[in-house]
Amino acid sequence: MLADIVLRGYSGWNSRRALQVLDEIFPKNATEQPSLIIVYFGGNDSLLPHPSGLGQHVPLQEYIENMRKIAIHLKSLSKKTRVIFLTAPPVNEEQIYGNRVLPGQRLRTNESCRIYSEACLELCREMDIKAIDLWSAIQKRDGWRDVCFTDGIHLTSEGSKIVVKEILKVLKEAEWEPSLYWKLMPTEYGEDSPYDPLGPDGKTTINVSNSTFLETNEWD
Repeated sequence: MLADIVLRGYSGWNSRRALQVLDEIFPKNATEQPSLIIVYFGGNDSLLPHPSGLGQHVPLQEYIENMRKIAIHLKSLSKKTRVIFLTAPPVNEEQIYGNRVLPGQRLRTNESCRIYSEACLELCREMDIKAIDLWSAIQKRDGWRDVCFTDGIHLTSEGSKIVVKEILKVLKEAEWEPSLYWKLMPTEYGEDSPYDPLGPDGKTTINVSNSTFLETNEWD
């Protein structure tokens, strides 16, 4: 399997800020374009507006148009570039606020996450983009409020496993050529070599380039 993975996590960002640097991060004239881009905005956008006008909130219609512009740009990079959108995940309001803030005064709510999540899904259906409904997927986990979050917002390892499994499911089922599912991706320098690990007979070597060390049901 051959894949170079670039993680770009901009802490606290929303779709508005992402749109401002989109051309810089993904220039159309780059010599190499990505095979897959996973876009994850909505959680911060969905915050309710603060009276000061400051903060991460992006109005719903602007969020939809921002995501539309992001999708159009990414799909235009190359014929081989595939795009997956992740919706806003749920939040555990009690873990975030406890008894300190009354429900009607909370800026980050699970209901608002649902609204932005559904808007993202609708846009993806309209634009024929693969989408993962994290808001629903995470809440299907038994005891999700207790095991999926470190602070009510950010995901634990258990929460992150759900995200990974949902992404792998999309990659496995997508009718993309070439496939981007990890078990079907090509191997670089997969030819036999005398420098491969020595076999049990002590006379031959074993080509391990096509071996699957993580072949478990968990990541299937």
